[in-house]
Amino acid sequence: MLGALLIAAGPAWAQVSSSMFLMRQASGTSMNPASSAMNMLHATRDSWMFMLHGQAFLTNIQQTGPRGADKLFSTNWFMGSARHRVGDGDLQVRAMLSLEPATITGRRYPLLFQTGETAYGVPIEDAQHPHDLLMELSVEYARPIGSKALINFYAAPVGDPALGPVAFPHRVSALEFPQAPLSHHWQDSTHIANEVFTAGVQYGIFRLEASGFHGGEPDENRWNIDHGAVDSWSSRLWVSPTRNLNGQISVGRLAQPEAGHPGDVVRSTASITYNRPLTAGYWATSLIWGRNHNTFSRHDTNAYLAESVWHFADVNYLDVRIEAVQKDELVVPGIYRIGAYTAGYSRDVPLVSYLITGLGANVTAYDVPPALSGAYGTRPMGFAVFVRVRLKGM
Repeated sequence: MLGALLIAAGPAWAQVSSSMFLMRQASGTSMNPASSAMNMLHATRDSWMFMLHGQAFLTNIQQTGPRGADKLFSTNWFMGSARHRVGDGDLQVRAMLSLEPATITGRRYPLLFQTGETAYGVPIEDAQHPHDLLMELSVEYARPIGSKALINFYAAPVGDPALGPVAFPHRVSALEFPQAPLSHHWQDSTHIANEVFTAGVQYGIFRLEASGFHGGEPDENRWNIDHGAVDSWSSRLWVSPTRNLNGQISVGRLAQPEAGHPGDVVRSTASITYNRPLTAGYWATSLIWGRNHNTFSRHDTNAYLAESVWHFADVNYLDVRIEAVQKDELVVPGIYRIGAYTAGYSRDVPLVSYLITGLGANVTAYDVPPALSGAYGTRPMGFAVFVRVRLKGM
């Protein structure tokens, strides 16, 4: 019965190719919709395919209110991969780097109401931590079984387990935002994890994955590779009914993820991403939910995100991000629902043939509960102006 359903639900485009399966991956084994544009440089040598892609922002952020701050910083990432035919499948090695340990001073950049990880031994409040130098270092093998089935095995001393949506630095609907979402630690914070092992099977439009990994967040030394026991697990189900649409549901248990905060976290997520190619651009939208259950406090906190980008007339981008997050690590003890509403515009400015360069800005307004108005003010806001570059390719 289930087999018949899967066969009936498998369109022709879903017939698998291990090389395309690996090339489409964003971070870890997560994927944007199949129609999403992939800007990358590529070359072949003998029987190897090499690919390089990346993105960087130089951002000035200014925030109002008693806890607002200003800073000039750069968020960035660069990914290189090499793929080689092995037997009836393909082997891929991949490395992703970030220079944020050097381009974000003070181990954080200001972001009102953001929480997660530590800086100088103290939990971060109203700021976002930088990524590690080594965001991913992985090896993966994928092999088709018939015309619609495929299996894959992924191993990484640092990588992304099967939990949550595509991480925000790589999500097609988030590519014009230089700052992280407030919901990051409810939805996709495990995109840098250690000792990651993932196995997956795809059949038609469905893909089921399971991972084991070390649950602790990265420590404050952003230049090394952390390590620890495989003490956490996750599983994720993807459904891709068309080239333009995919979604996932996932659940995982993270052992002691936050330094200084006791308890394991049981995380549940669900997301849908839609990408529509246009004559001179695209329209991409994601809807994401995440829930953290802390086994020590027994509290459930939820985060909701909707974001969209409209790329039109080749060079213009309009983007919006709306969030509602229950925060329990703010300067005032308690659990508070924070609303964040961001809108922005950016425009490509051709400068270098192999780079897509752009100038942009966005503004964020926050919905503050009355209990927090003394610490944050009644109407805090954030303003960001940025220069963005990404590698240009196919």
